[in-house]
Amino acid sequence: MSLRIERLTGSALASTVPELARLRMTVFRDWPYLYDGTLDYEQDYLATFSAAAGAVVVAAYASDAMIGAATAAPLLDSAAEFAAPFRARGDDPANIFYFGESVLLSAYRGKGLGHAFFDHREAHARSFGAFTLAAFCAVQRPAEHPLRPQDYVPLDAFWRKRGFEKAYGLTTSFSWKDVDQPDETAKPMQFWIKALNP
Repeated sequence: MSLRIERLTGSALASTVPELARLRMTVFRDWPYLYDGTLDYEQDYLATFSAAAGAVVVAAYASDAMIGAATAAPLLDSAAEFAAPFRARGDDPANIFYFGESVLLSAYRGKGLGHAFFDHREAHARSFGAFTLAAFCAVQRPAEHPLRPQDYVPLDAFWRKRGFEKAYGLTTSFSWKDVDQPDETAKPMQFWIKALNP
């Protein structure tokens, strides 16, 4: 089966919202996000994202089916929870490009698509000439969490291979409903950063 990557912006990006919403709900339901989302919330969230100037979706397709995607947008066009920690430490959020979700169906992992997601997002961010830092954040779950798979391997080594470093002390929180919980709860999120023009 042939795989292809497309970098989508503007109206092409907006047209992917229904597919991306379903993909996010499928992939993020698994560990470590355990996200119990709704299609209405997803479509509202993604409609706001797709309207941001500079936003991009890097989509992976098997034939005509979207099997993975990664998003990015200027940090100032992202949720306030993500910009606040940078402001608090004296960084200008206007200089930061935020890498949002990266979701890929399990059957297609290990084929280089994760690297392609980063390559395309970094190239897109650099194309503006105004951003000096790329950043993303990842949920932090306790090692003793009852739903943690025994064979789970964190992605830290992969992210470091991509040139990102854990920004110790740079954290935020974000709320969603877990699959095993009745209500939304706040989750700690750790930032990783990379200089775009080292």
